[in-house]
Amino acid sequence: MPLMPLMPLKPLKPLMLKNGIDKDSYKTERMTNRDIVIVFDCGATNVRSVAIDSTGNILASEAFPNNTRPDPFFPAYRIWDVIEIWEKMCRASQKVVSQIPAERIAGVTVTTFGVDGTLFDRSGKMLYPVISWQCERTNSIMADIGKYIRLDDLYSESGVLPFTFNTINKLIWFSEQKPELVEKSHLFLMMPSIFTYFLTGEMLNDMSMAGTTMTTNLAERNFSPGILGQIGFPLEKMGKPAEPGTISGKIHSSASAATGIPEGIPVVATGHDTQFAVFGSGAEINEPVLSSGTWEILMVRSAGYRSGKKQLEMGITTELDSRPGLYNIGNQWIASGILEWIKKNFYGDINGDVYENMISGAEKVPSGSNGVKLVPKFYEELKGKPGGQILGLTLESTRDEIYRAALEAMAERLAEGKRALEEAGGFRTDSIICVGGGSRNRLWNQLRANATNVPVKIIRQKETTVLGASLFVQAACGNFSSPEDARKSIDYKTEIVLPA
Repeated sequence: MPLMPLMPLKPLKPLMLKNGIDKDSYKTERMTNRDIVIVFDCGATNVRSVAIDSTGNILASEAFPNNTRPDPFFPAYRIWDVIEIWEKMCRASQKVVSQIPAERIAGVTVTTFGVDGTLFDRSGKMLYPVISWQCERTNSIMADIGKYIRLDDLYSESGVLPFTFNTINKLIWFSEQKPELVEKSHLFLMMPSIFTYFLTGEMLNDMSMAGTTMTTNLAERNFSPGILGQIGFPLEKMGKPAEPGTISGKIHSSASAATGIPEGIPVVATGHDTQFAVFGSGAEINEPVLSSGTWEILMVRSAGYRSGKKQLEMGITTELDSRPGLYNIGNQWIASGILEWIKKNFYGDINGDVYENMISGAEKVPSGSNGVKLVPKFYEELKGKPGGQILGLTLESTRDEIYRAALEAMAERLAEGKRALEEAGGFRTDSIICVGGGSRNRLWNQLRANATNVPVKIIRQKETTVLGASLFVQAACGNFSSPEDARKSIDYKTEIVLPA
């Protein structure tokens, strides 16, 4: 069956809102037959539509690959083709909706990676493609950010580390390279808000994405007039961001035809995938969450934060939490990427379950790896050149000792990260939640508990981003009193690893 036109021939006329639509206008009566949320989740590698119920069960899921495209105006640079992504969202949605009872859909939401967005005019026309966080055109801008604003002041107010892909650099690029587009524009819309606009006709940024831009005042929980003024970008073109859980609008007729979602279903603002992954993990205030994959990202929901010179040097990023009055403090380091390197270079002769062989072998090695030590500085973006090392080797050293040494080094890196977060947030950690592929390594989990001296909770819930976003939708549509209340319905099947 061919897709219906994805966008009307004429641009959608946006209904401009200050803080979204009053949710009472679309409040869904709590009924057992209105318990499904459709989450559109756009990542750098996949675009997904997922149907999830109020207990966290995935009822249907469809995905299509995602990738950047060359900028049609500057072919050496990279952009996101949002119309192509929208088409994939629609195809995925049609497949998902065909597998569920559509009358049970309570609401819809969109989550994406952070920092990216672009300019729209008042009629809803996109004025320039979305510059990807993978694009190198902003590298020189971040390197020379001091000519606009002192880095220490910028970091102190925004809390965000000076990555080259930060939104602030794209706003500067637009101001310097495309001032006529800035002048013509109505709003700079972040990625989730672009797709929310396609679904509803409403233009509305969300607070969780605003916190990734490096242009917010953390304390005020809003875009900073000072930062935006110093870089020469108009404050009013960022809009007033909506809090997660705000009903942004409802599915309009053309979006319904394209997605298969019934017209009139509420669309709820969520936003940045990381914030909702943390919430969806079940984390309480001051309970760090470790997402363990190629990179490890350690984040905590905290009522306080510090963003001074020390935190900058330690690589601490602070973003706005999904709930008012809270902050997401985090840092990150390469992790399973190192283990993959060890696997490739030392265990290439093993057939079958290579990692199980690696783990069982390393379990036989005593603590301290018989003097072998690994320095896990295989990638140091903020602190200079990489400097990974393997020390203490003898003619009797084994690959299992090297592997265990890597696990021990990264467990100590977690302990360092924990201490950094505690200092930045002014709290004491009682436990750590661990999710992701690296959470399936039993030896690593034990070493994590030993190094941090706190219990490590292993969460078997795989879709924490989708789950976290869906809980906000369930609450917004009236099925629960709050996202926290909705979270009580989730069985996380938690395994607890105690320090030895």
